[in-house]
Amino acid sequence: MPNLLDPGKYGLALHTTTPELGIALSDFTDDSRCQTWDLGHDLSTHLHQYLAEFIKPQTWADLAFIAVAKGPGGFTGTRIGVVTARTLAQQMDIPLFAVSTLAAVCQEELAKNSGQAIAIQLPAHRGEIFVAIYQVSSTGSGLTQLLPDTVMKPEKWQQTLENWPNSYQLVQASDKLGASVSSVLQLAYLDWQNGLRPHWSEALPFYGQHPIEDKNVG
Repeated sequence: MPNLLDPGKYGLALHTTTPELGIALSDFTDDSRCQTWDLGHDLSTHLHQYLAEFIKPQTWADLAFIAVAKGPGGFTGTRIGVVTARTLAQQMDIPLFAVSTLAAVCQEELAKNSGQAIAIQLPAHRGEIFVAIYQVSSTGSGLTQLLPDTVMKPEKWQQTLENWPNSYQLVQASDKLGASVSSVLQLAYLDWQNGLRPHWSEALPFYGQHPIEDKNVG
């Protein structure tokens, strides 16, 4: 039997790796909602305000777990989201699931077409792209990572795809992914159902690139 949430309990997800803030809340039965805000550089200023308003009429005590998009994505936004989620999970002593930004987009695509693996790319800095390849897991729910999240030059990515032995669907993710927060929440819930209860300290951001490597910095 899968592990279900206790009655009246919810999962909360945050997505801040792009300029678009996404928040989702669900009890995974009959009460779910999701909202996005295109905040740009104001994300850090308004995150807590939008979060406090969004969760109503539920309260922090109603949360069973939190999920957060851990990157790759923008350095500042990713850091803010993970730090916020870690702080909340620590204060409430509840599990925190850190979910790949790329996996969340793949989850959306695989829901539409589960027959092929998804090769995904997301713009990065310095002429590079974030990439990964996922497919539906053998159990039929959740994802299996065929190529771990990483950063590549476009020409290397193209070569990787040309040499990939199996069929795949190529997806180019946009730079506004707030709406995929619902997939972040869904992937976290699948792990919850499988009995996983990750401690907040295990949630670490995945930047893919380091900002000090940028030639324009310093």
